[in-house]
Amino acid sequence: MARLKDAVCKLCRREKEKLFLKGLRCFSDKCAVTKKPYVPGQKAKMRLVESEYYTQLREKQKTKRYYGVLEAQFLNYYIKATRKKGITGEILLQQLETRLDNVIYLMGFAASRAQARQLISHGHVKVNSKKVDIPSYQVKPGQEITIAEKSKEIQPVQEARETAGSITVPEWLEVDFKALKGKVIRIPERADIKAPVNEQMIVELYSK
Repeated sequence: MARLKDAVCKLCRREKEKLFLKGLRCFSDKCAVTKKPYVPGQKAKMRLVESEYYTQLREKQKTKRYYGVLEAQFLNYYIKATRKKGITGEILLQQLETRLDNVIYLMGFAASRAQARQLISHGHVKVNSKKVDIPSYQVKPGQEITIAEKSKEIQPVQEARETAGSITVPEWLEVDFKALKGKVIRIPERADIKAPVNEQMIVELYSK
């Protein structure tokens, strides 16, 4: 399973934007981006000359960190996107958006994508009534995602259930918070994807 080992608050500061990597903390006054709105490091406050390549690279890094995937995984997603008909950047985001860990997070069953990955890898999640322990599993339209019956009382799931009323579920998903289950209705369109990224910059970077 892909695992980001850096301090996640520093990752957000590096991208100068909230990537919502620490759940509820990101919405509080303790958020590092709010307290320290500059990149980490000794030369953090120096003005940098941002070239086109640098801007494209930062966009790729931000997207990787937002979805919690590593370099090799991300490259594989891009290669798959180039082989499909349609807009490469949009297809890339659709693949990332329909990862099981991201779907669990968007449904409100976990406070962060990292927590969603942990729930999945520990066997707490089922897809069409079958246990799936692979966070990168690609969820397809019509598939039903549920929290395993024996797992409904564990602390992370209970905490997620308590905050369910504040969750805005994307239109391409439907969720039953009481039963802790949901379904993918359709593949998300670009307008449905709220990731703060410019996918065209990533395509331009890889096209060089």
